[in-house]
Amino acid sequence: MQPIDRRTALCRLAALGLTPLCLAEMASAAAVVKEIHALQPGEFTWHPERSPKGSVAVVVSLPEQLTHVYSNGIRIGVATCSTGKPGHETPTGVFTVLEKDKDHQSSTYNNAPMPNMNRLTWDGIALHAGKLPGYPASHGCVRLPYAFSEKLWTVTHPGTPVIIAGSHSDPWELTHPGLVLGAYAEQEFEDAVAGLDGKRHPSDWQAASEYPVTTVIASTADGRIDLIENGRVVAEGRVSVKGSGGTLGSHVFILKGTHDAAKGLSWQAISHHENAGAMVSGGSGSEESVVSRLKADDAFQRAMKKSMHPGMVMIVTDNPLHPDRRSGQDFVIMTSA
Repeated sequence: MQPIDRRTALCRLAALGLTPLCLAEMASAAAVVKEIHALQPGEFTWHPERSPKGSVAVVVSLPEQLTHVYSNGIRIGVATCSTGKPGHETPTGVFTVLEKDKDHQSSTYNNAPMPNMNRLTWDGIALHAGKLPGYPASHGCVRLPYAFSEKLWTVTHPGTPVIIAGSHSDPWELTHPGLVLGAYAEQEFEDAVAGLDGKRHPSDWQAASEYPVTTVIASTADGRIDLIENGRVVAEGRVSVKGSGGTLGSHVFILKGTHDAAKGLSWQAISHHENAGAMVSGGSGSEESVVSRLKADDAFQRAMKKSMHPGMVMIVTDNPLHPDRRSGQDFVIMTSA
């Protein structure tokens, strides 16, 4: 059978009654897939016009040696990367950007230049520009093409989630009735609207100190939940899992804001796993199940309501939150160190 070209394929789809807009979207999606798989070391794509505003999340795929950037759940960029070589493996898990420095130099490796650095841990793991030989070659950092690192630097902020994993799902939009971590009540939505009213997304902040950068981490392993603001644990509580089975997998939820029609909160959700090829839930139904099964104590819920803002990150893990999973005071490496 002779392969058909793109124009012939679109004509056949048009014969099925698909609209020009639908055809254009399908063609664009096909082009994006082709671009990604055709990328050579040092190459990247960058299309911020696809989603100019919204919560940003970065996903580093270790087996693909690719870095994906999402804005408001839409992929706006993909770049080839180089992660840690054997003996200096890049840790997997969920991190947040701790600080940024356009002209950083390594304090560990002879002042080696690390342009456009987004720090992930205080002991040296970061996203930055560097050499890209086409395979893992760094001392643990994620090296990126220089031009791409410049563009990425303009859309990240302290608190931007960075997921480093062997497998992951693309973002899903999740609208959960009321607030999370408790029983739904109509009053919850009113509280959410009141609490988020006037609060802006971190990308709109004039200074990092304008609002605290907020992250919630819930561990099913030890039934613990932490509220972190600007790198410090400001509230601790207990969390339980409803229903059969006490594990939920690894998920990241980014708060978009309130959803009036559903009388609830709108989130972006990403599932991930440290092992390449592992199955991840990756669907709105599964993430909604995660949120609906979690229950935190009342005191923690009150503290969380006060701190919620668009761009807040909530992380669910089946790993314990003990010290050897921490990268300094600021964050927790959830899977491998």
